[in-house]
Amino acid sequence: MKKEIIPIFFTIDDSYAPFNAVAIKSLLENASKNYNYKIIIIYQDLNQENIEKIKSLEIDNSEIEFYPMKDGLELITERDENKLRCDYFTLTIYFRLFIADMFPEYDKGIYIDSDIVVPGDISELYNIDLGNNLIGASTDHSIQDVPELINWMENGIGIKKQEYINSGVLLLNLKLLRESNFSQKFLKLLNDFHFDTVAPDQDYINAMCNGKILYINEAWDVMPNKAKPAFKKPKLIHYNLFDKPWCYDNIQYEDIFWKYAKQTSFYEPILEFKKNYSDEQKMSDSKCFDILINKANNVPQSENTFKKKFEAGEYTRV
Repeated sequence: MKKEIIPIFFTIDDSYAPFNAVAIKSLLENASKNYNYKIIIIYQDLNQENIEKIKSLEIDNSEIEFYPMKDGLELITERDENKLRCDYFTLTIYFRLFIADMFPEYDKGIYIDSDIVVPGDISELYNIDLGNNLIGASTDHSIQDVPELINWMENGIGIKKQEYINSGVLLLNLKLLRESNFSQKFLKLLNDFHFDTVAPDQDYINAMCNGKILYINEAWDVMPNKAKPAFKKPKLIHYNLFDKPWCYDNIQYEDIFWKYAKQTSFYEPILEFKKNYSDEQKMSDSKCFDILINKANNVPQSENTFKKKFEAGEYTRV
């Protein structure tokens, strides 16, 4: 009997190739053998050496393919509101919004950021029934206790804090996303309003998809949080924002990351990256977090917010 294929999408450039390799290594090691896995990497500026290193991670029931991101992103320019974490601009964070159009052969799939490890069986996530929802995702537990970010969710985007999802792990109803013309509506919204954002792609996804999101268990998007005890049995760990074990010591769940990093050809380069992560870079991280918090507190006061434009009827949800 032919095994069902589970498509899993990543979007990277050369800077994230090492961490993507760790993610793939952990995912394949723990995935059920009852399925085949098509890992599809959509990339911008990925060199041949990194492609070959990642490709070498294939096992018997998996295939890794690479696709350059093509046309469609001309409207997304290096404006301040389109930057991630406030400090850098990369088109790769937007690629996930075009997966449905790029791969019409699939009706369902999984998108995952590359700053993750997967100690659980990814097929369990895939088999969650999405019903008539556009996406399945976990609420963003990493920011739900931060007053300024709650202000942003509720008064900037216009949704309840318990409904704001993290876009780093998405179960995608690709068929419905195509039928609803999601990517075209995103580009129109972006071009019409140029909303200031705290988390660029994530804010648009929340604003557009609210009401058509299936909320999945936090175990599928567990994030380091020093204020909370460690999650007992995480199925997917997401080293979100600045909590990255390849930059800092004493990050929650760092042992799981290093376990899989050691099994890749990128282990030594990752160690070198951490060794060279400078005090200036750490100070910049701290500064960027402060800017992010300040933006979350101030932007809702402007007239050009998701909430105000939605309530005025200037756009509708998907």
